[in-house]
Amino acid sequence: MRAVTPLSRVLAERCTDCGDSAGVAFMTGLLTGEGTRDDYIALVAQHYFIYEALEAVTESMAARPEAAPFITPHLTRLPAITEDLRFLIGDDWCERIAPLPSTAAYVDRIRSVAGEWTGGFIAHHYTRYLGDLSGGRFIRSLLQRRFGFDTNGVGFYLFDQIAEPRAFKSTYREQLDAVDWTDAERERVIDEVSVAYRLSTSVLSSLAEAKLQAA
Repeated sequence: MRAVTPLSRVLAERCTDCGDSAGVAFMTGLLTGEGTRDDYIALVAQHYFIYEALEAVTESMAARPEAAPFITPHLTRLPAITEDLRFLIGDDWCERIAPLPSTAAYVDRIRSVAGEWTGGFIAHHYTRYLGDLSGGRFIRSLLQRRFGFDTNGVGFYLFDQIAEPRAFKSTYREQLDAVDWTDAERERVIDEVSVAYRLSTSVLSSLAEAKLQAA
């Protein structure tokens, strides 16, 4: 019997080069001092639409046996994003934000793929939440220093119900490796994770482009 590389390892290796320079530059600028508070607000606004879609399909997936092990309220981000936007923009924040075309494309993909196919849901869930959890504490501390935030404004990056992020991520990867997919289904999931990464970095690139156009 041939040895099969654990899916979590395949995904970690496959998606190290799924970004693009403009998207990386936008995020790097926020963390190193080149980005502005308005840049950060623009990012949080796009997160709202992405997580609104993802957490809506999460509710519909909760009853599916393959998806259920990955779903926990400890990961839910939308309430935190809503409070961040209220702090950053004001009570009328909902009237003052709109999805970029790249965000709309991302949302459409989540609804059409993650909302219908369990493997697609897991692919998008993994891409967003493990990424958030991996960089959340570091990003939050940098943004707090840069913009003088306490916890208001950066609640998105605060996973206060997950005491040990490293252990949580390890368990998540074990669950990912334990799913009994066929070879074909496994390849579809791997491909969809790559799509999710590209869509995510496309949003960052669009934010960078919008910033240049506004300058």
